[in-house]
Amino acid sequence: MRGGEKVVEALCDMYPDADIFTLVYDEKRVSEKIRRHRVTPSFLQKIPGAKRHYQSLLPLMPFALESLDVSGYDLIISSESGPAKGITPGPQATHVCYCHSPMRYVWDHYHFYRANAGLPARLLMPWIAPALRTWDVTTAARVDAFVANSRHVADRIGKYYRRRATVLNPPVSVDDFAPVTDLGDHYLVAGQLVGYKRVDLAVRAFTRMDRKLVVIGEGPEMATLKRLAGPSVTFLGRTPFPQLKDMLARCRALIFPGTEDFGIVPVEAMASGRPVIAHASGGVLDSVVPDQTGLLFDEQSEAGLIDAVRRFETMEGTFHPEIIRQHAQQFSDVHFRQRMQQIIDDEIARRKPMPVSLSQTVRKQPSLRARVARVKLPDTHLRNGA
Repeated sequence: MRGGEKVVEALCDMYPDADIFTLVYDEKRVSEKIRRHRVTPSFLQKIPGAKRHYQSLLPLMPFALESLDVSGYDLIISSESGPAKGITPGPQATHVCYCHSPMRYVWDHYHFYRANAGLPARLLMPWIAPALRTWDVTTAARVDAFVANSRHVADRIGKYYRRRATVLNPPVSVDDFAPVTDLGDHYLVAGQLVGYKRVDLAVRAFTRMDRKLVVIGEGPEMATLKRLAGPSVTFLGRTPFPQLKDMLARCRALIFPGTEDFGIVPVEAMASGRPVIAHASGGVLDSVVPDQTGLLFDEQSEAGLIDAVRRFETMEGTFHPEIIRQHAQQFSDVHFRQRMQQIIDDEIARRKPMPVSLSQTVRKQPSLRARVARVKLPDTHLRNGA
């Protein structure tokens, strides 16, 4: 239940009778709200180990998506952070794609993913990626309207698909968070511990400054990060929501050194009344107001983060929890549902065929004389025997 699934939940609230189609479905790991719907997985579901290792089935995903029969639906909403938009809609259907990101592993993060993949994937990716890119661009034409979760993603949709997108930030359960008065003395990093989130910068910087940093989350970078960490850095791993909520509300600031498509955790921190110190890139440019709800730093390096933290500490008292929380309210579930409904309704209305009156039909028919005039040859051609 991450950001993509939260969007699906919001769509379920908007359309309580909707059917859900997905590549692979593990009902034990989704919310009751999603389980109440009829969920149809693709044929990938039958492959042993698909629920745990679905990422390795990437070459089969285009075939799996196109095998899903959605021809009987008037409205299709795809929640896309990979190939989901590649379904084949009926000719009369309206297809609105909410895009979390074009496929990172074949576009802007291709070289990162390949460098950090296992040997079999490193060997296969150069052969598979070109075909996936072609398919990804081609299937963009099956979408009637794109909605991007940030300006950063909208720019990438324009770059790779040559399509315009309406920007609508994803829903955040801001009412689940609240400020507290008894703050701690720690800074916080929270999220999946993968390379592109650059948690290593935070661990190195806070080890060097000897400031308290708490790291919440798990992932393939955990062992490496622990080797980099000094005694001032604490790793809590995956934590239950009440503990995460408490750590967010009591931290001095959230540290967000990576570049993400949007970033839910910074909004959750601001909903808790806490400022965010983030690299000035990606989705945080949509959510963090410099010097009001946090600080942005330009140089994505250990030195750049250290400078930002020291600058924050000189002005820490100027950040007001209630003002920060008020700013976070604009990312609520309610706002998302209202705006998304408006976008969908507008697109349905735009595609609705308009009746043609008799007078319009007559005006569209050129006269016989006009038709003849357009094909009459010059006399000179006749004289030349043409």
